[in-house]
Amino acid sequence: MADRYLEYLSREHARLEDKIRQESKRPRPDEVLIARLKKLKLALKDQMQSWAGTRPSPDRLTA
Repeated sequence: MADRYLEYLSREHARLEDKIRQESKRPRPDEVLIARLKKLKLALKDQMQSWAGTRPSPDRLTA
């Protein structure tokens, strides 16, 4: 379940990166939109790190 959620977050992160790239290529990019997309992308990255940190690592020894 957590793997699927992390995959979803990763896809959304990539989608936002693509939107930022597309908007930046426009002759007059919307800087407010770009800033909003970057904040969303950063929030997704934080969420991915949080979810990855809560998952048990396969190399950790369990009691």
